[in-house]
Amino acid sequence: MKKKIALTLVLSLMLSLAACGNSGDTGADKKSEGVMTYAEYMDAALDSEVVIETYVQAKQSWWEDKATLYTQDKDGAYFIYSAACSEADYEKLTPGTKIKVTGYKTEWSGEVEVAEGATIEIEDGSYTAPATDVTDLLGKEDELIKHQNQFVSFKGMTVETYEKDGQSYDCAFVYNDDNSGSADSNSDLYFNVSKDGKTYTFCVESYLCDSSTDVYKAVENLKVGDTVDMEGYLYWYNGANPHITSVTVK
Repeated sequence: MKKKIALTLVLSLMLSLAACGNSGDTGADKKSEGVMTYAEYMDAALDSEVVIETYVQAKQSWWEDKATLYTQDKDGAYFIYSAACSEADYEKLTPGTKIKVTGYKTEWSGEVEVAEGATIEIEDGSYTAPATDVTDLLGKEDELIKHQNQFVSFKGMTVETYEKDGQSYDCAFVYNDDNSGSADSNSDLYFNVSKDGKTYTFCVESYLCDSSTDVYKAVENLKVGDTVDMEGYLYWYNGANPHITSVTVK
């Protein structure tokens, strides 16, 4: 009898573990009642109200009780722009924090986001997205845009002389896209990298990674011809405009 009971318990445990393994539940799968899936969010019309649950991946800025956040769940990413948020709550929004966001879906120069004025509720749960390698999608914007706002990586790219609109700046990076800024003014950094003969412009967004960060200093030390691996968020501004958060020279 004891053997039968023990066997039953073992089988029950095995079935339970199998169910957990098959669910794919990372803590980022289940949506509360009335909350959109990522697919429903993407299908929603512009300027329509959206309700989403997502997970903070990085904080870009807080100012006058407004927070701008990079967030993501297992299916896709959501850029939250100037949502209502107290300074005390902003401090609680560490990477992985689950939040519920209610607001309006908008688009600005190709960037799909939850617009200014959204509200945030902090919920139980945690999820940190791994970087998705999108190197091979560069130059294929119809495919690349499906990863908009996600945490992504770029591998084995070559630093080129920075150029814009046909003008060469004879250096590996510039402060602001036209070299009008400086490190002292905490300007954005722009630099060009290439892969398979095609060149792309990447950015260190100073609100996200200011002049005190490792990535900012790493870009300031880049040399034309360096081979680099990078990670960051796939922001969109009239095309792919990756906001880079780490650079490793190979």
